[in-house]
Amino acid sequence: MILYLHGFRSSPNSFKARLLATRLAELGRADEWCCPMLPVSPLETVALAESLVAGARANGDAGQVTVIGSSLGGYFATHLAEKHGWPAVLLNPAVVPQRDLSAYLGEQPLWHGGGSIVVEPHHLDELRALGVASITRPERYYLMAATGDEVLDYREMLAHYPGARTTLIEGSDHAISEFAQYLDDVLAFCDGEHVEPPAPRAAA
Repeated sequence: MILYLHGFRSSPNSFKARLLATRLAELGRADEWCCPMLPVSPLETVALAESLVAGARANGDAGQVTVIGSSLGGYFATHLAEKHGWPAVLLNPAVVPQRDLSAYLGEQPLWHGGGSIVVEPHHLDELRALGVASITRPERYYLMAATGDEVLDYREMLAHYPGARTTLIEGSDHAISEFAQYLDDVLAFCDGEHVEPPAPRAAA
């Protein structure tokens, strides 16, 4: 199962999500793809992600779970990776979203399909509650960061994910406009081309 978490004000119709969904369909793997519309509440977003994985597992469909997070979705993906041990691909991830989104309180238009969301102060508190001070297993992560990101600082990303597999893109932008050329790298990581955590040892 590949679980994609989109960014702030984005949707399953985001550029990167559509590219990944199309590639998986071309490979005959469309059934592995899961990209929900995320609620504005960070706690509800995490609960939704966990329930989707639990539902897939109940049906015997989940298999290996990898979470891909773009921008704010990368913040949620990091929380889920630490909590559940899932490998995570992070695409220009937000590192301190409670700071960055404090300027976006109130009604905010969505990027795709019209409509809007309302960001409330308690949502910033929820973001703080989901924070990961430092990652515990760098091999669990694949970080893709663009130096030309006009929204988030790539240097914060590099500092927050030390030791993670990293593709540093010179230039580009927050959306990673040339993402199509990285699809195979992302899917290779999702397919297990990373170091698995050691099997738990029995207590003495």
